[in-house]
Amino acid sequence: MFASVYARDGQLYSASVTSTNPPDHGESVRASRTWWDTEAVEYHDEHGDFLGAHSPDGEFVWCPEGLHEGDWALLGDVAGRDVLEVGCGSAPCSRWIAGRGARAVAVDLSAGMLREGAEAAGRSTGPAARVPLIQADAGRLPFAADSFDVVFSAFGAIPFVADTAGVMAEAARVLRPGGRFVFSVNHPMRWIFRDDPGPEGLVAAFPYFDRTPYTEYDEEGDLTYVEHHRTAGDRIRELVGAGFVVRDLIEPEWPEWLDREWGQWSPLRGSIFPGTAIFVATLP
Repeated sequence: MFASVYARDGQLYSASVTSTNPPDHGESVRASRTWWDTEAVEYHDEHGDFLGAHSPDGEFVWCPEGLHEGDWALLGDVAGRDVLEVGCGSAPCSRWIAGRGARAVAVDLSAGMLREGAEAAGRSTGPAARVPLIQADAGRLPFAADSFDVVFSAFGAIPFVADTAGVMAEAARVLRPGGRFVFSVNHPMRWIFRDDPGPEGLVAAFPYFDRTPYTEYDEEGDLTYVEHHRTAGDRIRELVGAGFVVRDLIEPEWPEWLDREWGQWSPLRGSIFPGTAIFVATLP
């Protein structure tokens, strides 16, 4: 699920912060579950075709720049391997790798998103129909240690989790020695700019080092949406702290063929600075 750092309607991230205490893990989980349950249908109406989410056998698009796993093979050869997708949304990526021989398992916090995935998979006559879809918190994965060869997340879970170091530790726990962990997120430098795909989104406006999360609250003061900022260095330290070796950091360039805007992502901004960061790491 790709989402903008400074969310809807061009609001500045500070405009909707009404609490002096950043939301903790539990608050973030509750807000994200409710948000994505509510938005699941509309999200797929708007973005499902680009993601291949409506396809029974899925597609694997890493980011709004359109980088496809079939071209980059960031997960390596998945045939015959146990692969876990964290924050799967409607799991088009897991359906796609199942068609390449992976024993895929997909987890997401949102039952609404998983229902979208189950509906799509129900139209498949191939391996995609057999991908387990499990509702779970990325920080508390319901799997034994050393269960998987690969763990990945394509804009799922990580931007919405308060304790991202805990998510890295969970990924390391469920991976077997030599396992691979790959995830894509908003590029950390995007936190500097307004959520605007046009010229206003080219002006640095916010401190990169301010890790105050973007939050939205309803009229009763309940948290309804949250995204958490980490710097590139934070991400690397989280990975190393969990025992990973960082193998690559991919910053996709905007492709000439893509004229689509997606929230803060646009050809204008993408031609100047990266919108996505993809971290590739392995366990010793």
